[in-house]
Amino acid sequence: MNDKRISRRRILQGAVGAAALAPFGGALAGCAAGTTGNSGSKKEQPAKSGKSASNPFGLEKSAAIEAVIFNGGYGYDYVTFAAKQVDGKFSTKTKVTPTTQIAQQLQPRFVGGNPPDVIDNSGANQIGFNTIVDQLESLDDLFEANNYEGAKIADTVYPHVKDPGTFSGKFAAMNYAMTVYAVWYSKTLFDQNGWTAPKTWDETIALGAKAKAKGKYLFVWGKEAATYYHTLAMDSAIKEGGPEVRLALENLEPKAWSHPALQQVFKALQTCVQKGYFVPGGAGTQFTSAQAKWSNDQQAILYPSGGWIENEMKKATKADFKMTGIPEMTVTDSPEMPYESLRSAAGEPFVVPSKAKNSAGGKEILRAMLSKDAATNFSKTRLAPTIVKDTVPADGFGSSALVSQTSMLSAAGTNVFNYQFGTYYGLNSDQLTVWNSFLSGKIDASQLTKGLQQISDKVANDSSVKKLKVTT
Repeated sequence: MNDKRISRRRILQGAVGAAALAPFGGALAGCAAGTTGNSGSKKEQPAKSGKSASNPFGLEKSAAIEAVIFNGGYGYDYVTFAAKQVDGKFSTKTKVTPTTQIAQQLQPRFVGGNPPDVIDNSGANQIGFNTIVDQLESLDDLFEANNYEGAKIADTVYPHVKDPGTFSGKFAAMNYAMTVYAVWYSKTLFDQNGWTAPKTWDETIALGAKAKAKGKYLFVWGKEAATYYHTLAMDSAIKEGGPEVRLALENLEPKAWSHPALQQVFKALQTCVQKGYFVPGGAGTQFTSAQAKWSNDQQAILYPSGGWIENEMKKATKADFKMTGIPEMTVTDSPEMPYESLRSAAGEPFVVPSKAKNSAGGKEILRAMLSKDAATNFSKTRLAPTIVKDTVPADGFGSSALVSQTSMLSAAGTNVFNYQFGTYYGLNSDQLTVWNSFLSGKIDASQLTKGLQQISDKVANDSSVKKLKVTT
């Protein structure tokens, strides 16, 4: 959870689904110890084969494995690719089910004691980790195992990739994708109009006027992805005001959202709203449809997102778009952290429930995903790197977006940060409501601040929620 300095890392924080999230508190922690299936009969773990270097978790041959995967910006068939490798090696029968309703579908199964064997707990409807972390397997043995090429997995991944999935010392979630949050644009369109990508919010607002003169908007948003601007605002403010901004937010401090750096960014965004620089109607528009107004129709010229955006919109992107990313804007040209600083880490958290019928099978799916063939397949088909090193060539498989991520990470050097309080406490659903209202012009920056602070305070004042103290 702490801000470990990392190199060549990227973040995925949730491709987005519909907006209803896990309840706060430890509601699931008190589940009955017995495990029951849908019929109520007691489940038993399959008899495990002997553990070995080639079968480190003792997976029983011919066993059934169930995987439920968030179907967001990365899709889900990359897990199917790995599952086929497992089935080929162990004669297992793996069922991979995609969904955008992780919490709605799987919280009852955690309560019932019959969760799937492996879950991609991602998206707007992910289950808050504070409610299930005690019911998840530790994945330390996964990183100690060898991959399918015979190399120790811990030696093949980027540094600190355990950090985002480690809660109070327990490595419970393997974050698979490496991406970077950035602001994206068409280099082709910018070159045609003689526009320069902005570095500060003043430059951004000035660009909005130029875009408006050409009959275009500066930004666009969709109802399920309104919090992409929440991320943009936080990252901009953290760069402007330094780590103290991030620490106050992560530790749910009173008046954290009133920090001057955050207020400056909120007011810059308010100016963009008031000047009509956002495509109207985002609160009633499905997010990929809204994104297509940027990537295909080019009604808007800038869009904040994670590195999954190119893959997510590859079927709705104008030819010769040359998708390119830039670091998020700062307020001034002399911020506390350099403009080149990035929020970056591993994302897309995979978990193995302790009460799963075949937890060994769940871990084996993850071991296959961490092998070079599967990791390379993901990078080539999703145009984003995984936590496995040396799987992306210099040309980025022909992806300008992937090449620009590499360039941004190189320029950032050690000026890389991360935070996870929103994910850990399950705040996205409530934050979506506030941000949709703000971007629609229904509330102003002061009301946005009040709404976000109330969301944080609700968790801070709830004694049933286990808090994470972040100090660095």
